[in-house]
Amino acid sequence: MPSWEYEERAAAAGYTAVCGVDEAGAGPLAGPVYAAAVILPRGLELPFLNDSKQVTPKRRDQIFDLIREGAAAWSVASVSAEEIDELDILNARMLAMQRAMDGLTPPADYALIDGNRDHGSRCAIITAHETVVKGDGRSFSIAAASILAKVSRDRYMEQLAEAYPQYRFDQHKGYGTKLHYEMLDRFGPSPVHRRTFLQKWEAKRHG
Repeated sequence: MPSWEYEERAAAAGYTAVCGVDEAGAGPLAGPVYAAAVILPRGLELPFLNDSKQVTPKRRDQIFDLIREGAAAWSVASVSAEEIDELDILNARMLAMQRAMDGLTPPADYALIDGNRDHGSRCAIITAHETVVKGDGRSFSIAAASILAKVSRDRYMEQLAEAYPQYRFDQHKGYGTKLHYEMLDRFGPSPVHRRTFLQKWEAKRHG
């Protein structure tokens, strides 16, 4: 379960505005990758807060509102499918996370980054930071960021489902499910598909 350990350690080192950062949607075939950055007041109580993958959708929606109400600062950012194709997904993830941090008011002076990567070949985290493997289950701030990123992306994919109803984005959120591949076979890629993620499907289709 998440704790305040990493935030307290950063505070002891002299940092006064510590944010947690996480991203959502690195793996799907369509849609943007999202990231969130959150600065929580120390000791803020958020019932059921955990890694977003461990929380039901209904509860995620409830916690999403509580985080936005209780946070000292929060920011959500995204990187489009087109940018993902141009940069690659690792660079896009780094860019999304830095964009989220850049949107914080007041700004963070230290960041706890979920995972073990802080740079790609073209994009890097430039805010002072440390990486925390499985941080969304270990740090309250990262767990909060994981909820904001996941819920924000899911809601955006539901909007895309209205623009491109034939792909059923509201059901699979862009992930490579059986239904999604069936829709791709029937309709081909949309403007919001990540073409670099479809190379095996394209090869199979034209093979």
